[in-house]
Amino acid sequence: MTDETVETDETPKKASKLPLIIGIVLALAGGGGGFFAVYSGMILGSDSASLDEETVAPKTSDPLPDVSYVGLDPFVVSLTSGGGADYLRFRAQLEVPSDHQEEVERVLPRVVDVLNGYLRALSTADIESPDALVKLRSQMLRRVQIVTGQERVSDLLVMEFVLN
Repeated sequence: MTDETVETDETPKKASKLPLIIGIVLALAGGGGGFFAVYSGMILGSDSASLDEETVAPKTSDPLPDVSYVGLDPFVVSLTSGGGADYLRFRAQLEVPSDHQEEVERVLPRVVDVLNGYLRALSTADIESPDALVKLRSQMLRRVQIVTGQERVSDLLVMEFVLN
């Protein structure tokens, strides 16, 4: 028994990449076409284009709520800081249902006192973060609602918030 090695000069052929390329091109074209069809409203779009103008009821907007605004006089607060003196100039408006406006105006000195005490306890670092105003506004609104009553003040609008 002799071992004979048979050598062949044939190397296996590489598989063609043409089907892969065609598949990628078709997938991209299909994805782009699907995106365009959905984005333009051809598929899953609203049916408002197919309705006559006479059959569509006119849209009525909800009436605006009956609110009044009670302005707070601007005040300047010195902030607690380790270094030099930092001052905050603050001015706001309280959004109040019209039937509670007089009640809120009667307790306005107490509201200013609560806001003054809260703002005075802040440090400069508390104010300088990007989302600070949103957090401070919600904290101030909560304190104002405690003083005036939950249903009397619906929002606190910050009109001026300047750090010097």
